[in-house]
Amino acid sequence: MNKLLELLSRNAEFTTAQLATMLGQSEDEVKKQIADYKEQGIIKGSTTLINWDKVPEAGVMALIELKVTPKAETGFDDIARIVMSYDNVESVYLAASSRYDLIAMVKGSTIQEIAEFVSKRLSTLDNVIGTATSFVLTHYKSGGVSFYDSDEDREQRSMIL
Repeated sequence: MNKLLELLSRNAEFTTAQLATMLGQSEDEVKKQIADYKEQGIIKGSTTLINWDKVPEAGVMALIELKVTPKAETGFDDIARIVMSYDNVESVYLAASSRYDLIAMVKGSTIQEIAEFVSKRLSTLDNVIGTATSFVLTHYKSGGVSFYDSDEDREQRSMIL
């Protein structure tokens, strides 16, 4: 794997000077590589990982699985484009599964809001023949980052359960 991309995927806050030092390259070389990756569409942005479990009134997340009939000309791409066009859809993946074809991560204010989104928006789309919804209860790890800060966090979670 490309070392620069690996470093950026672990921490997008590294400065080009820090990256240059870690890679044994000049800062100008690193800047050029990053610019090239952006131009090629390899780097699509950078985000901050947030432990939403610690944010009051952060809403809920759900994993929505969709069984779809692919179109002859475009396969799953057209339906994936429609699903990902909704603002509350965080991500969409094509899955290799015998039961479902697409997986969408959806964010909402309440469970009811997500249920309404699934029943009125997703399940009514042409080519969608079934859905399954799983609500995220706890974030343990995301983007390679553990959301447990300490053993004390685990103890507090077990007291709640």
